Amino acid sequence: MTGLILASASPRRAELLTRIGLAFSVQPADIDETPVTGEAASDYVERLAREKALAVARDNPDSLILGSDTSVVMNGEILGKPGSVAEAEATLARLSGGTHQVMTAIALVHDGDCQSVVSVTDVTFRELGTEEIRAYVASGEPMDKAGSYGIQGLGGVFVSELKGSYSAVVGLPLQETAELLASAGHPVWRSWSR
Repeated sequence: MTGLILASASPRRAELLTRIGLAFSVQPADIDETPVTGEAASDYVERLAREKALAVARDNPDSLILGSDTSVVMNGEILGKPGSVAEAEATLARLSGGTHQVMTAIALVHDGDCQSVVSVTDVTFRELGTEEIRAYVASGEPMDKAGSYGIQGLGGVFVSELKGSYSAVVGLPLQETAELLASAGHPVWRSWSR
């Protein structure tokens, strides 16, 4: 496989790529992540994934570049990373007992062409108690995560139902990633040790 670069600093995305047997380097993209007024959440995550991949591709034209972005969305509103303990607690209280969407876009730049796809997963939380929310926020886990939780960590105990891609909720839709790489002539199975 041509050199693969992950245009993200996310340790969760790197771990997922490693799990499917890919060798890659990490080069986070520095882009403006401000939503455009009136931009739909799915358009927002896809735009950011594409911009990240294209930004890194400028300096690496002979490499395969993967960009990704994840947003937690409730009733059309993007719930970003919390800016404070109070914001994390309020977000978790909003998610309690309801269903929200996790939208993760993946973009691949190969030979100057950028292809992208958005994975949408419905995640339902059981009812959360106030003390449970406070204990979770006090753990520190939600402070760097969209929607103030991590399904792959302690926050996984809040999820009562998931319809869609677990890996996309963690931060990288593996099926879609593999499909994009295969369409660029680099199926992931070629990197598996034999």
